[in-house]
Amino acid sequence: MTQKIVKPSLHPRNRHRGQYDFEKLIETLPALKAFVFINLFGTQTLDFSNPTAVKMLNKALLADQYGVENWDIPAGYLCPPIPGRADYVHYAADILAEYNYGHIPKGNVVKCLDVGTGANAIYPIIGHQEYGWRFVGTDIDTVSVKAAKSIVQQNPALKNEIEIRFQPNKHQFFEGIIEGGECFDITFCNPPFYSSAEEARESNSKKTKNLSGKKTVETLRNFGGNANELWCEGGELKFIISMIRESVKFSNNCKWFTSLVSKKEHLERIYKELKKVKVNQFKTIDMAQGQKLSRLVAWSF
Repeated sequence: MTQKIVKPSLHPRNRHRGQYDFEKLIETLPALKAFVFINLFGTQTLDFSNPTAVKMLNKALLADQYGVENWDIPAGYLCPPIPGRADYVHYAADILAEYNYGHIPKGNVVKCLDVGTGANAIYPIIGHQEYGWRFVGTDIDTVSVKAAKSIVQQNPALKNEIEIRFQPNKHQFFEGIIEGGECFDITFCNPPFYSSAEEARESNSKKTKNLSGKKTVETLRNFGGNANELWCEGGELKFIISMIRESVKFSNNCKWFTSLVSKKEHLERIYKELKKVKVNQFKTIDMAQGQKLSRLVAWSF
């Protein structure tokens, strides 16, 4: 009998706290079998530095765990790690529960906004399939918008529950998206981490070497993610600061604004900005997936 290994760093409600059941996932998606192998410790795994393998794993997980059988992304676009994305959704649910007498609000009466949903639309998918929430996902990239819309249309459970909107201004987050009188319970955002293509290449080179144990010369191609998804001028910090400033105008349209923050050293500057715009309250929630540490910052007016 195989002992189930629980990943204590993941949220208690996260479906992915145990090891991947590759036999079950292969039954769900036979194409995954070509990427699964036995490692030196005698356990099944796959090469997480191979974007095609990770994409197949995601397709299997979404079909097996969330009932989403038709999911795909264009070549070169960000293929997110589902366990970490699920954690964000569950912690967001905890924030909403804290102000709902300890009960997680469920169903499409809860409306969420995902800023930069990407081609994968992963937060709307998990949020709706876990809690029944309704979503609006936005993106500045037309290919991402088209891909995300296709995912929604090809899965009956997502139709009429997830709406994808194009953001024509790359410097705006809520302006041009939130319609007059429209209200959201909470927003999500996974900001571009890097300030330049060079910084993204350097980081990915280290990441790929750590995952595969060898160097690669195709760092950008193997990274998974286009320019809009990976970097922007000023990087993560400038992106979040700009979002905080714009959120003031929409303080009556959203109960909670949230964003992932990858670099802990950015928190002090973010807190300073939140106090400057006079939010009513803000909080930071630490998250971890394996060796990777992250956190989400939430604020409300």
